[in-house]
This record gives sequence, C-alpha cells and structure tokens, in this order.
Amino acid sequence: MIKTSTDPFETFASWYRDAQCHPAIPDASAVNLATVSSSGAPSSRMVLIKDCSSDGFVFYTNLSSRKAGELKANPNAALCFYWAPLGRQIRIEGRVIQVSGDEADAYFATRPIESRIGAWASRQSEELESRKILAGRIAKTAARFAGRTVSRPPFWSGFRLTPDRMEFWTNRSGRLHDRVGFERIAADRWRRFLIYP
Repeated sequence: MIKTSTDPFETFASWYRDAQCHPAIPDASAVNLATVSSSGAPSSRMVLIKDCSSDGFVFYTNLSSRKAGELKANPNAALCFYWAPLGRQIRIEGRVIQVSGDEADAYFATRPIESRIGAWASRQSEELESRKILAGRIAKTAARFAGRTVSRPPFWSGFRLTPDRMEFWTNRSGRLHDRVGFERIAADRWRRFLIYP
C-alpha cells in the first residue's frame, strides 16, 4: 500500500526526490500538461516544472503560445508525472494563475544564455517556414544583446497551477494498482481517500 502523508505536498516532495535521484530518470521535472481550449478541445504537451511547493506547480512559456492562450481562455488544467522506473504516477488538477513579473524575472535570469535568446527569437506555436528563418532570428537577437544582459521578454512568463485534486498511483501486479486521492476541502485541508484500480 502507498505510504502517503495527510498532506499531499509532503508525499509529492518525497516522490519527487526519489525521481530526481533515480539514474534512469533523465529529468524528473518533465510533466504532461493538459489544457482545454475555449471551445472545449483538449490538448497536451510536456513542460518542465521549475518550482513546486504548497503554493502550486510553476512552468514557463511564451504568452502567445497555444498553451498560454488556452490557459487564459480556460484556467482549468491538469498535470501528469509518470516515472516508469519507479512505477509511479502523480495526477494533479486545478486552476492556474500567471506568476508575478518579479518571479518570472528571477527565474528567467537563471536560464542559459541560449535559452534567453531563444525566448526572444521564437514565435512559439506559430507556423515556421524554415529552420533557416529561425536561425536568422536567433542570430539577429544574439547581435542585439551582444555584451548586454538578456532581459525577460514582456511576452514570456510563467503560470502556477494550484491543485484542487491530486492522485498518487503505484504500479502493482495484475493491474491492481494502488491509488490514493486527495481533494482540497479548505485552503490548507485535504480529504484523503482510496481509489479502485
């Protein structure tokens, strides 16, 4: 049976540490983000979680990207971590809000220079005529910032997903997996329950 705390964030932190230390998991922060468009059409993609705490789970993107547009139209979203070598999955559902400018600035400053330049050069999610055009935009951006700090673009920021529901899944033989759910019942209180496999 899964050992979980009465606080799902404590269980998440423990499982996340295990995933970060596992040699067969190249990036424990990789998570599937599912969003829904204003017309109700779902879409999903992998993102990297850059901060996780009891306040929620933070990821960053171009604010003109498809995911950002969908999150602005419908702030309900879901995350799914799957760490196959550990036989563990965590599902997280909730609402997102955009992080503050100061928080986005602080994270952007930690990114490698190539990633900061790429954030300026890329028109994320738009159609790209050729890689040559992208290379030209990167070169032009690099020249623009030569010898200067590459500041955060005004069209680039982060979102924080604050969970209302979390589920911890552990692989078991015969597909009789262990599943433990948590549902928020107050700002800092959760209801813990078991789920049939």
